[in-house]
Amino acid sequence: MRRKRKFLFRFLTAAISALFIFGAVFATITVPNFEALDSRNIVQSTKIYDRTGEILLYDIHGDIKRTVIPFSKIPSHLKEAVVSMEDQNFYKHFGISPTSIIRAVFVNIFSGQFKQGGSTITQQLVKNTFLTPEKTVSRKIKEWVLAVKVEFKYSKDEILGFYLNQVPFGSNAYGIEAASQNYFDKHAENLDIAEAAYLAGMLQAPTRYSPYGSHRDELEARKNIVLGRLLDNGQITKEEHEEAKMEQVKFAVKAVRGIKAPHFSLFVKEYLVEKYGEDIVERGGLKVTTTINWQWQEKFEDLLRTRSAENEKNFSAYNAGLFAIDPNTGQIMSMVGSRDYFANPLPEGCSPGLDCKFDPQVNMTLRSRQPGSSFKPIVYAAAFAKGYTPNTALFDLRTEFSVYCSPYGIPDPGIDLEKCYRPENFDNKFRGPISLKEALAQSVNIVAVKVLYLAGLSDSLKTARDLGITTLNDPDRYGLTLVLGGGEVKPLELTGAYSAFANGGYYVPYTPILKVEAADGSVLEEYSENKTQALDPNIAREISDILSDNAARAPAFTENSALYIPERPVAVKTGTTEDTRDTWVVGYTPNIVIGVWAGNNDNSKMERKVAGLIVAPIWNSAMHLIFNDLPVETFEKPSVPEPDKAVLRGEWRGGRIYKIDKMSGKLATDFTPEELIEKKVVPEVHSILYWIDKDNPLGPAPQNPSGDPQFKNWETIVREWAASRGLYDQSDSIIPTQYDDVHIPEYFPKGEIIINPQRNDFPIGTRITAAVNVEARFQVEQVDIFINSEYSGSYKIAPYEFPVDIAGSPGQEIKITALIYDYAKNKTEIEKVIRVSEN
Repeated sequence: MRRKRKFLFRFLTAAISALFIFGAVFATITVPNFEALDSRNIVQSTKIYDRTGEILLYDIHGDIKRTVIPFSKIPSHLKEAVVSMEDQNFYKHFGISPTSIIRAVFVNIFSGQFKQGGSTITQQLVKNTFLTPEKTVSRKIKEWVLAVKVEFKYSKDEILGFYLNQVPFGSNAYGIEAASQNYFDKHAENLDIAEAAYLAGMLQAPTRYSPYGSHRDELEARKNIVLGRLLDNGQITKEEHEEAKMEQVKFAVKAVRGIKAPHFSLFVKEYLVEKYGEDIVERGGLKVTTTINWQWQEKFEDLLRTRSAENEKNFSAYNAGLFAIDPNTGQIMSMVGSRDYFANPLPEGCSPGLDCKFDPQVNMTLRSRQPGSSFKPIVYAAAFAKGYTPNTALFDLRTEFSVYCSPYGIPDPGIDLEKCYRPENFDNKFRGPISLKEALAQSVNIVAVKVLYLAGLSDSLKTARDLGITTLNDPDRYGLTLVLGGGEVKPLELTGAYSAFANGGYYVPYTPILKVEAADGSVLEEYSENKTQALDPNIAREISDILSDNAARAPAFTENSALYIPERPVAVKTGTTEDTRDTWVVGYTPNIVIGVWAGNNDNSKMERKVAGLIVAPIWNSAMHLIFNDLPVETFEKPSVPEPDKAVLRGEWRGGRIYKIDKMSGKLATDFTPEELIEKKVVPEVHSILYWIDKDNPLGPAPQNPSGDPQFKNWETIVREWAASRGLYDQSDSIIPTQYDDVHIPEYFPKGEIIINPQRNDFPIGTRITAAVNVEARFQVEQVDIFINSEYSGSYKIAPYEFPVDIAGSPGQEIKITALIYDYAKNKTEIEKVIRVSEN
């Protein structure tokens, strides 16, 4: 109750104060002349720089466009569309909306400033034209006062006309005429209903909803909302609504002058707008120092321009994108969103906003595309986290994964053939048993699908989310195809995810910003380290060890492919989607990650080639272009896990292991030398699901393996494969029943260290002779001598004599150690201690 009274008191105090200020300001403020739009507040331009703070990438207000046109030349459907989205009660209120103001006061009562506005068209007009962009109580009250006075002085149509002639539509276009020319290359009076709906839909956030940006789907939704409101208001017919909704609107080629790293610069602008608002970015005079390396950016833009032209000719791959990131900081070092942002004319039959093979101003590093096999390392990482290892062996055999179909791909009665799922390897080969390391390095599809099943779809998606991938939100659609690229990801997010493999398992969010400064020089934002442990460090090292192993990769890609860089350790993975619609290479060193995508914007097919041919040469060249700027760093080697279960260690011939002594052929004991122990398996070839519970691979073997829905299909094919090669089960009778009787304590060598002369203390500087007397059942092979734990020498012939020099201080002990080995590798250690005497 006390809290409610306190809140009510603060609200009434704020409301009364606001009314008092409103009245005072109302009496003193005058209405500006809206016909003189050039008298608007001086705009302070936001400038975006490279990481040195010296190279200007983009002056956001470098090319302002505005043309004032008569109200009569603005189409009625455009006026109605704007009013329906921006201020549905425009023709009913007197400049402000009291209910919106009350709501704003409630929301912001404790903040001391207005974060929520409730602005009418009239308020937007005075705010954008004559007020500064800061958000304060006093400025908001001035806005209310001006709005009311404007309503007294001008008619509604005049106000709407002023508004439509100055409102910002993004891309430096102010007013409806400039927007029409900018987006549709036509006069405003010629806009049709669909085009008007697009412009009205953009007004709320012109940067975010730009047809040239990465949120085109949101713009489409906004356009449809506008059309729906016009229909509901009776301002268009149902036929006009359907026609406008289905119309394929052609957007004009975006003309941007004086911009460097254009896709990146516009990406930064969108980030700034999302964080600080359109007003601040458009008019606030920010200085933005970004993370981009301009020298790299220039090189990469030229590389993609040249190589994409070659790919168009050779592979029907019209476009490409590249993203480079520092894996330890998340700082974006380069972003090239297409083969050439400034390409003009567009490919025949193409315009911005329509699907085409190459749309230069669409930033493909932000678009969701199927990653093909480049997603596999994330799934393998999830499997390793569960207990599987790089040595774990699976069978690369033709396998049916649908539980509704037989092991041979025949659907059950009443089931459509489309329900069956038998993926192919790209080379149409089947390798039989293969380690997970070899399978990932060689990008074997069938094994990858098995790995996803073992790791679990849910756990694999969680791993992807932990690594920063945000687009995989429909698991029922992907199923087991996820590991082969069945879900769409953004190149910048997948490249960022690989950073965790490079940096020891940390998720480091990507960032384009080093510093943002306000017009007065105050720092609004500055880079600081931000990382989260997303993977066990050893798992990250395991993935890097696999992806950097050229020998493991060679059987599929050859030893001298474009994936191999001999100058330094580099880890890399390719990805090619079904029907070759997308090709990827993501590769990294410990200090840089570069992801390259190639394909066509309209998702049309390229020539059926692997990514190693289409996009790997671009990636290889990109790496070489910057190596002189980066020190050579090596990947830390992973520890080798040794789980108890044979199948997890890579033994596919059977799950029951026994150890024998190589010399006697009998069962090894605790006394059997390690180098003479041989692990053997009772031959019994099964699929991995026979030996492990997939959800608890380190736990006990399943009591009923057939309870796993995949067991029948996997097991049937594996058993048939084994039988075709004469690999039949054997029983425990092959296991020896006797134990090693060569390496037993009573057979160990026996010995004694004899000192000559026979005493226990000797003066400093004396050289004495020592010998080892040995008794052994088996011939002695060698005697190793250590003096105070330091190796002194080895002797193979009796009497095993050796000198000892007396050194040290009086009373100090000298320990002589002899290790005696016989030919059966039995070993005995003996010691003798003497001392340094006073004289």
